[in-house]
Amino acid sequence: MRDAKTNPDAAQIALRALVWILAEPDRAQRLLDTTGLDPQDLRARAGEPAMLSAVLGFLENYEPDLLACASDIGEPPQAIVAARAALDPEYYE
Repeated sequence: MRDAKTNPDAAQIALRALVWILAEPDRAQRLLDTTGLDPQDLRARAGEPAMLSAVLGFLENYEPDLLACASDIGEPPQAIVAARAALDPEYYE
């Protein structure tokens, strides 16, 4: 089984994106609603590639958030998409 230690750069981007998402209550609620996660899941699974991939997928599915997050965390949007691919390569096959 892979974990976030397998790709620390991708995991770091995903964790920074998660913090960005959670900083705004409405956006955080949308994450929970669209992923089916709950706050306990987020805490318990924060280092798991599948959960981190879901967080990045949430951003990929709404371009305004993807672009705003990328700008705020100092990464190009392509880096967020690449991080998701690194965390969950099977998603892109």
